[in-house]
Amino acid sequence: MGRLTGGDPSLLRRINSAVVLHALRAADSPTLTDLVQVTGLSRPTVEGVVEGLMETGLVTEATVDEGEARRQGRPARRFRFRAEAGHLLGIEIGPHRVSALLSDLGGQVHESAQRPVDERAQADERLERVRTVVAELLRRAGVPRSSLRAVGVGSPGIVDADGTVRLGTALPGWTGLHLGERLRRSFRCPVLVENDANAAAVAEHWKGAAAGSDDVVFVLAGLSPGAGALIGGRLHRGFGGAAGEIGALHLLGREVTPEKLLSTTGKPVHPLDEAQVAEVFALAREGDPQAKDAMDRFLQRLVHDVAALVLALDPELVVIGGWAAELAGILDPLRDELARYCLRPPQVTLSALGEAAVATGALRLALDHVEGELFAVESTVTGRR
Repeated sequence: MGRLTGGDPSLLRRINSAVVLHALRAADSPTLTDLVQVTGLSRPTVEGVVEGLMETGLVTEATVDEGEARRQGRPARRFRFRAEAGHLLGIEIGPHRVSALLSDLGGQVHESAQRPVDERAQADERLERVRTVVAELLRRAGVPRSSLRAVGVGSPGIVDADGTVRLGTALPGWTGLHLGERLRRSFRCPVLVENDANAAAVAEHWKGAAAGSDDVVFVLAGLSPGAGALIGGRLHRGFGGAAGEIGALHLLGREVTPEKLLSTTGKPVHPLDEAQVAEVFALAREGDPQAKDAMDRFLQRLVHDVAALVLALDPELVVIGGWAAELAGILDPLRDELARYCLRPPQVTLSALGEAAVATGALRLALDHVEGELFAVESTVTGRR
């Protein structure tokens, strides 16, 4: 921890500004007296900080309630944080669609948009679809691109800290793509790229099925499942960003691929896509014995993959999302099998956010970045983010 001295006036001003701004955002139109009490700063300091924040556009004087004015005569000035002073984007880039959410600086979503994309689309075409969706979203919301303060992006694959996709087999041309750099050219604001399952885990913890649980595994269930984990409320990426890549387990001496697992004929399913899998599950519900066997094999593999994470991390909660979460009958077999394999079976539930989970998590990452810039006193002192 850095030590403040009398020679650090600019640093001290920044810390005071962060403290007052945080108090303003957390309160309902506080007065200067309220802010002095909450922050412990002197009244002249708070007045100076508030005036400075008003000049930046982050704070404005709140409208006084007419009833209060009549009761008190001339009431004390009240202030509020201007969530509308900037905007954030959360984007999901998936195999079949690109979707985006637009929020204010408080994280309140105001608009959304999505468009389909061919799963065979190459990187340039997919990124052009991202630009199209964002342009449509901003135009519909009447928000200028210059208002964007940060953009979060959820993408399949192992993602480095700079936004480079080190390995991405789900999308054509994705491995080695400098995704963060490419998108920064379009937005000219900070762009934070995260693995899609990690982003979904963040979303469920923020405003979904995992709200209130700090040790969570989110499973993005699909043909090649992925997972994101929160440990003590913090996203666990691992040393190289590959934590949760449970879809790779079949490469480690487990030769049965999804194409074989889901076959009802004894021959590998080709091409294997989500529509094919949904058809197999539909046949299983109708009682087709081969389809029921295929569904059982698929669920068993998923259980083994999830159990590996559960045994390692001992989460309180496992949240199942992704397209496979919508298949009837997936939850009870998972609970039963995890009870067999795990020393302390976790709670198991379906995603509360559904298709919006990845984009919502990406939005939360953008919000975290802005909050880190505006409110993080410790990062200001230590120089770390």
